Amino acid sequence: MEYLVLLGLAVFIFFMLRFIVSSDLEEKKAGLRKANDEAQKKAEARGLLVSCPLCSSPLAKGEDIVSKVYRPMNVPDQLCTIDGCPHCFPRPEPGLRRVCPVCGKEVPLRTGHLNARLFNYEDGKKHVVVMGCTECSKGNKK
Repeated sequence: MEYLVLLGLAVFIFFMLRFIVSSDLEEKKAGLRKANDEAQKKAEARGLLVSCPLCSSPLAKGEDIVSKVYRPMNVPDQLCTIDGCPHCFPRPEPGLRRVCPVCGKEVPLRTGHLNARLFNYEDGKKHVVVMGCTECSKGNKK
């Protein structure tokens, strides 16, 4: 009988601790979500909101687009490829489609990317122009 009471007490304590820890985690997640939303609103108000050219997901502070820039580095115009963002590359989130902004075709995850040109201005600013994707250029090869 004493063992049953001790077992019941242990189970009760376990579930209470689990409830306390999970509520703390939920509060932290909610706080992070709120801070992220506020940062996105501020960036949007200043015109600085960046979204992925493949999946159109808005990028939070600290999230970068995965890309490769090809040499030489000291020219004003460089070739680059864009693989995606943390939301769509290397593993897309459920429900996200990777679509080319030029042709509208779906870009394959493993073999596909966007082809772009990176313009380096003298004042240090950069500008990217997407030229197409691997699906667009399949028909253009001579």
